[in-house]
Amino acid sequence: MSSRYRAVILPALSALLFAWGAIAQHAPNPAGARILLLPRRIVSGERATLAVLDVNGRLTPGVTVAFSNGDRLTTDQSGRALLVAPLIPGVIFAAIEGRRGRVPTTIVAPTETELSLVEINSAPRIASLSDRFDVLGHVFCGYADANSVTTGGLQAIVLASSATSLVVLPPVDLEPGLTSVKINCGKNSFPAFNMTFLELALHADSSPLSPGEHRGLTVSVRGTQAKIALEAKNLAPDIAELTGGDTARQLSSGGAENAAHFEVVGRKRGNFIISIRLVPVIAHPTPKSTQ
Repeated sequence: MSSRYRAVILPALSALLFAWGAIAQHAPNPAGARILLLPRRIVSGERATLAVLDVNGRLTPGVTVAFSNGDRLTTDQSGRALLVAPLIPGVIFAAIEGRRGRVPTTIVAPTETELSLVEINSAPRIASLSDRFDVLGHVFCGYADANSVTTGGLQAIVLASSATSLVVLPPVDLEPGLTSVKINCGKNSFPAFNMTFLELALHADSSPLSPGEHRGLTVSVRGTQAKIALEAKNLAPDIAELTGGDTARQLSSGGAENAAHFEVVGRKRGNFIISIRLVPVIAHPTPKSTQ
């Protein structure tokens, strides 16, 4: 691919697999940390796990995370950090030290449901093979590695977790299509449910883009023949213009040749980045046995 042209489907998280099992060699430089992952909801007084990724989607150790209540944590060799949720319910923000942007999470008061009822409240009906997805429920493990998530019989990676929320990365060898998801936390076993995982592949001319030149980007979808919503985001608007605005959505065509099309217009020569992500469809998952 030309050095003057970059178009990617972000985040490409499969590269973080090297960190599974806390392998420290060749660890990313903390200065490259870009993405902070927090569980959407955490239970006050309970443990939770956060994760930090670099620009290439690798779990990154040695990164300091600052919270709006004054707390500070540093990621360990696995690129994650264990925290105890504050006691006061409400929204709290966290940020990678030295980086712009804050990530919110909601602190909820513990109830009998949060502490005892084993259930899954919501999960995506469709997800990308190369992107993380969220699962909400009750009685997950706050320590990420204590949760076991399998998709299609393959072990997924739990990046961040709390008693009520998981952030999961699909297995690298998972094939696209409908498959079963199974979650366990210690003695707690959740009913299996189905999700459809999609492979998104970007096709584009990689030659240098000239100012004023129009160029199409095609994203092929494998794993379903249904029409799928995709979102493109222009990460370098000074270099190129994305037709439809800096963030644009398109429906794929559906059918056997399922694909979506976007267009960029050159403003000046240089590197530009268009990220393309699946727009998730969230639902209460139906147990696999009833489908």
